Amino acid sequence: MLRLLVAIIFVFSVLPAQATEAGWALLRNGGQVVLMRHAIAPGNGDPANFDLEKCGTQRNLSERGRLQARRIGALIEARAAPVEKVLASRYCRTRDTATQAFGPTLMEAFPALDLPSDESAMENQKADILERINSYTGSGNLFLITHLEVIQALIGAPAREGEAIILSRGGDSLAVAARIKFN
Repeated sequence: MLRLLVAIIFVFSVLPAQATEAGWALLRNGGQVVLMRHAIAPGNGDPANFDLEKCGTQRNLSERGRLQARRIGALIEARAAPVEKVLASRYCRTRDTATQAFGPTLMEAFPALDLPSDESAMENQKADILERINSYTGSGNLFLITHLEVIQALIGAPAREGEAIILSRGGDSLAVAARIKFN
C-alpha cells in the first residue's frame, strides 16, 4: 500500500514538470503566442473610482510580484526563448509585469486585454484579441499579459499569477498547448 501511495505521489509531482518542459521547448522554437497573467498583486479587484492613468488608485504588484516578474524575464532569457513583442492591458499591474520581465522597449499597451466592463465588452475584446493572436506571424514569441477574467474568457480555464499559457491557435478557438508555472 505504501508503494502505491509513493508511486501516485511521484506521478503527480512529475506531470507539472513535464508540462513545463514542453512549454519551454515550444518557446525556444519561437513563433508562439503566450497568454500570461500578471505577477503577484495582493487583494481582489480594484478600488472604486480607480483611474487607469494613476497607478496609486489601482491594485498593484507587491514587492514579491515585482521580484516574480524579474525572475520570469530572467528565466525566459536564460532558456533562450526569443521574445519579439509584449502586449499588456493598460492596468499598472500588467504593464509593470511586462516592464519588469521584458523591459520597457518591447511592451505595448493593448486595451483589448483590459478587464471588461460587462459581457458584451468582453465579447468585443475577445474578437480583437483573437484577431491579434491569429494574425501573429513573428519568429519570436508574442506575450499577452492580462487578467484572470480575460484568460478565463479566452480559454475557459484559470491561471495563477505569473503563469504563462502557450496557445495552440486556429480560427475562432484557442487551446492550451502547454503551461509554465513560475513561483
